[in-house]
Amino acid sequence: MKEETSNNSRRKFLKSFGISVGAAGVVSSFSLIGAAKAAAKKPAEMVNLLTQDGQLVQVDKNQLRPTVNEPLDELQKRGREGIPGKSFVMVIDLSKCRNARKCMAACQNHHQLRADQHHINVLQMQDAEHTAPYFMPKPCQHCDNPPCTKVCPVDATFKRQDGIVLIDNERCIGCRFCIAACPYSARIFQWTEPKDSEKYKDLTYNIEANVPQKKGTVSKCLFSADRLREDKLPSCVSSCPNGVYYFGDRNEDAVTNGTTGETVRFSKLIEENAGYTLMEELGTKPRVYYLPPKNRAFEFNGDLLNEENLH
Repeated sequence: MKEETSNNSRRKFLKSFGISVGAAGVVSSFSLIGAAKAAAKKPAEMVNLLTQDGQLVQVDKNQLRPTVNEPLDELQKRGREGIPGKSFVMVIDLSKCRNARKCMAACQNHHQLRADQHHINVLQMQDAEHTAPYFMPKPCQHCDNPPCTKVCPVDATFKRQDGIVLIDNERCIGCRFCIAACPYSARIFQWTEPKDSEKYKDLTYNIEANVPQKKGTVSKCLFSADRLREDKLPSCVSSCPNGVYYFGDRNEDAVTNGTTGETVRFSKLIEENAGYTLMEELGTKPRVYYLPPKNRAFEFNGDLLNEENLH
């Protein structure tokens, strides 16, 4: 009788966190710690959990323990301050991009985006009639002189001391002035309820992940600021299979390739490969640098490659 009462209490406890046996939960809401004694007493009951990178895993229900979520005000405070002493930059090597779009998928999984929503997009480019086409990933440029932050009437979009531009959806009123001001078309608007809104509804809003997403607000690339706080590379960088992305700290003059793990000097990489930024003439001072698509590692296989382009 005592054991049955204990089991009922456990079920009620788990349900209070939105989990039932056989239903998908969110791994980021729980710590998975050992419970060897409990597992030995009775057969394991498995629960399906969705990891932050979108993988479905099974875990013994007896190993679930609630974590203490940081309060909203603390997440807001550290999210606006950024990481002291850092000055984050991204380098994109256009000669290596073959439109694998793994970066896009990883970003969508990380930031609660539907398949038709993009914080980063891979574009097919051709600079002139007789030049070769190429692929170009385009995230938010995280400008040092961002037009978006100047037009927001409620200080919802802002630039941190470490160089990252974020949006606070607890403050965003959906006016979309920032979308109009951005010359890089780097922002999206949540016209409908976000993907898996029911699954995420009980999570404390994390400004550095922009999750849970909210209908009627603006969203964009974050350089995976929540991962940076854990000394991890952004999702797009670490998921690329072709060595396209470098990410690092300009203060340390070091960037790391997300595919090879190689760390190189940022200044040398830019100087020796004629690195450039988009629309430099606008004075926005982007933190995303591009290396030209010369000596490409792969043949272009996009829609722009047709008979017209060969003459």
